[in-house]
Amino acid sequence: MERRAIGKTPVAITPIMFGTSALGHMPDTYGYGVDEGRARATLDAIFAGPVNCLDTSNNYGFGRSEIRIGEAIRARGGLPEGFVISTKLDREMETGRFDSGQARRSIEQSLGRLGVDKVGLLHLHDPEHAASLDEITREGGALDELFKMKEEGIADAVGLAMGRVDMMFPILKERPFDALINHNRWTLLNRSADEMFDYASTRGIAILNAAPFAGGVLAKGADQMPKISYSPADETALAPVRQIEALAARHGVAPGAVALQFSTRDPRITATIVGVSRPDRVHEMLEWNDMSLPPELLEALASLPYSMDDPEAHRDYRPG
Repeated sequence: MERRAIGKTPVAITPIMFGTSALGHMPDTYGYGVDEGRARATLDAIFAGPVNCLDTSNNYGFGRSEIRIGEAIRARGGLPEGFVISTKLDREMETGRFDSGQARRSIEQSLGRLGVDKVGLLHLHDPEHAASLDEITREGGALDELFKMKEEGIADAVGLAMGRVDMMFPILKERPFDALINHNRWTLLNRSADEMFDYASTRGIAILNAAPFAGGVLAKGADQMPKISYSPADETALAPVRQIEALAARHGVAPGAVALQFSTRDPRITATIVGVSRPDRVHEMLEWNDMSLPPELLEALASLPYSMDDPEAHRDYRPG
């Protein structure tokens, strides 16, 4: 696969990245668990394939995602050449504390679990869930610490990873970020990140669009997963999903392929982060990305309605 540069940094990544939150066993978020054997098999499939970047976080599965990734790396004898690890600085989960000291503890924990001395991409994660935004944004706060880590060579590129656009956009404008991660806000169902993505694109900030399947429903189907952006959805909320499914079925195409390519075809987007929790899903994502979509299907999809509201406004957030 081609490699795309992250701003002016030495980091270059493929147009698809694999998200590994589910590999940390997070049943409260996804509704299912992932044991160590399944996680290892999935990671082995990722490392053996053409995608050169995976995304994790200090708090995914309370550290289990990074632990399992580190074990898989050690079992292989090290990272494949040119492979990029993306992880995140996180708040202290019990208190919500997120000052510079917590940021430093977070990266030290991550490097220890992963068994590496640096990462390619490092993001400040989920400030909307911290106890105090001021701890993060003030002089000497967690954001200053993030950029200090880049200066120290702990990370080659730094970014901001969060959901709420109303909080994210102002922070994005204040700092020279190399990249951003936003989830669930640029999908076939929701386009609320559009203005922010326009801004980032014109400023040379790499856009890493996460959760193109709206939390999984556009990949697994409304019947199998009646949830949108991690929250239970009734039939009224699922109606747009069923419209997409019907259109895709009419053209003999998997709805997941349509949802994935909605993101990967966007010229503003550097990479699309897709979560996987089984080895066969790794291969399926690559097949969906390469699938040829009929022009008439794309035209029909473009005419469907979508939301500009926050898709997680009523989410009962649980970190596990």
